[in-house]
Formats: sequence, structure tokens, C-alpha cells
Amino acid sequence: MDLPLDFATLRLIWWGLLGVLLIAFALTDGFDLGVGALLPFVARTDEERRMVINTIGATWEGNQVWFILGGGAIFAAWPFVYAVSFSGFYLAMFLLLSALILRPVSFKYRSKRPSAKWRSFWDWGLFVGGFVPALVFGVAVGNVLLGAPFRLDGDLRSFYEGHLLGLFTPFALIAGLLSVAMLVLHGAAWLSIKAEEGPVLDRARRFGAIAGVLALVLFAVGGLYVAFGGLGYRITGALDVNGFSNPLRTTVEAAPGAWLDNYGRYPWMLIAPVLGFGGALLALIGIWRRSAPLAFGGSSLSTVGIISTAGLSMFPFILPSSINPQSSLTVWNASSSHLTLFVMLIVTVIFLPLILIYTTWVYKVLWGRTSTAALKTNPDLY
Repeated sequence: MDLPLDFATLRLIWWGLLGVLLIAFALTDGFDLGVGALLPFVARTDEERRMVINTIGATWEGNQVWFILGGGAIFAAWPFVYAVSFSGFYLAMFLLLSALILRPVSFKYRSKRPSAKWRSFWDWGLFVGGFVPALVFGVAVGNVLLGAPFRLDGDLRSFYEGHLLGLFTPFALIAGLLSVAMLVLHGAAWLSIKAEEGPVLDRARRFGAIAGVLALVLFAVGGLYVAFGGLGYRITGALDVNGFSNPLRTTVEAAPGAWLDNYGRYPWMLIAPVLGFGGALLALIGIWRRSAPLAFGGSSLSTVGIISTAGLSMFPFILPSSINPQSSLTVWNASSSHLTLFVMLIVTVIFLPLILIYTTWVYKVLWGRTSTAALKTNPDLY
């Protein structure tokens, strides 16, 4: 069956779509996580905390759609990646999902009783539900850049030889803390748009400024680590971009500094790290000038740039193997079939615009600042 798009083109499109879904998740649910991580520190009274919670209360559930779509895309378009990562990183996934489950429970139960201790407990639940996923997502990206300790046998069965504590290496922790700083900055920028002027917003700006500086420093440190810390993998053998998926057909070797190769080969990719640094600087300027649009626009650009830097640096790798580079998963050797990718693309072209239109409409309807006064007049608020 002849399809309008060749196999290599479809693989490249789905690699790009996966990046779009992950970035969309970071841009939307990312500020939810950032606000949750900031909650105990920017709001001190019960009214202040309820006001902060309700800046994300109407949209946090919808924002998780992008996380679900991203997981679904990995499952359907990159089955090898799904099988290796979700089985090998099982305990890390359990930690992540436990924190994400704690978040909706905290939203729903927090105001069920007037007890200060009760509400404080669930407020810290929201903190854990924001901080832990942000940290684990970053640690995961750090480990992907380092290479995961897995191997494939001749029957393409995967064997993972790592453990949970082994994921928290110095570089992975740098990536994890960068993720936290990036999303806390994004959360503070969101509060600058949604929270009423007052002490909560002043505190959010202070913490946002600290997070912005840390994001710049950690992004720079991570870049230096990649450049001089011996990270990288390179395909050395013949490459068939239209061949059937079998990771063992690709010859790969560890190559220190190889994650920088693409920037010399495709100079336009330098846009990504420039956005990462430039966006964070714009966000800081917006915070200092009390310009909400500049702060949120800058944090959004920084998020896009930082995530894109990781993806573009690794291309065409998706999940390299640190113990057996020959088992590394790439865009060209780990995808679903030609027909599967094409059918999925048709479905995506139909439904993704509908999701975007609906999401835009929801934000338009719910636009406006949240105030402590509204807590007394609107029974639907948390």
C-alpha cells in the first residue's frame, strides 16, 4: 500500500509532535505545578491560600490532557521507548504518579473542613503534588541525556539494570532542579496574571525572581556539563531512515560531547538555547517591571527553549543506552509501522485542532484575576 508520506517523513513528524505535546504540557500544567510548589510560601492566611489555589482551580484538570496525550503518543508511535522507559523507570513512575494523584485529592478535600491543621495538611499535599513531579520530570530528562542502563537481547526483550537511587546522579539532579526552577518561574508569572495585587503577588514576584536566576544558572551549568562532562552518543554505521524498526540494526557508540554535534550541523537549532536564556531574562525583566504579559511571555519562551534544547541536542536519539549503546532507541529504529504512523497522523490532524480551539475558548471564558473578595460571593470556588 503506497502512502502519501514516506516512512522517514512520518517518523520525523511524530518526533516533532511528541515534542509539541511535551512542551504543551509544560506550558499549561507546568504553571499549575509551579503554583502548587509556591503555595505554602506566597500565601500565609487561609484566604490567601484559597485565592492562590483558585488561580489554577478552573483549568488544572484540563491542562493534564497534554500529559495524557504525550503518554499516548509514546505508547502508539514509539512502542520500544514506551516499553523500556515505563518498565525500567517503574519506581520513578510510581513516585511521579503518586504525587500527581495527591494533587487532585488535595484540591477536592482541602476545604471540606474548617480546621487549620486539616487545610494546612492538604496545602502541603498541593506543594508535594507540584514540586515532586517537576523534579522527577527534570531528573528523567537528565537520565535520558546520560543514557539509561538497559539492553536488548536478540529477541528485542529489554533488560533494565538500574535502580531508583541510581537515577539521582549529579547531572540528573541539576536537570531536576532546573525543571523545578523553570516551572516555579512559570507559576510565579501565572500568578502575576491571575492573582490580585497585594502581598501574595509581591511574594510571588520575589520567589519568581529567585527561580528565574536559578534557572539561568542551572541551564548554563547543565550546558557546560554536557559540553565538558563526556555526555553524548553518535550513530557510526550505515543508517536506513526508511527501514523497519529494529534498534539492533543501528551501530551506536558513546561519544563525549556528541550532544553538541547538531548545533554545528544545523545552526538554526541554536534558537532553542537562546530562547531558554533569553526567555528567562525577559521573565525577570517582566517581574522587576511588574509587567505580567512580559513575565508570562518570557517564562513561556524559556520553557519552550529549555525543553527544545534537550530534544534537538539528542536528535535522532530518543533513549540511548548507557550500558549497551547498540541498544539505543532512535527516531529511525524505534517507531511503529508506516501505516500506524499515517493513520495516527490523520486522527491527530482532525482532533488536535479541536482540543486547541476548546482550550482557547475555556481560557477566554475564565480569563480575569482571582480575588479574596470573590471567595465570599462565589460558592463554586475551592
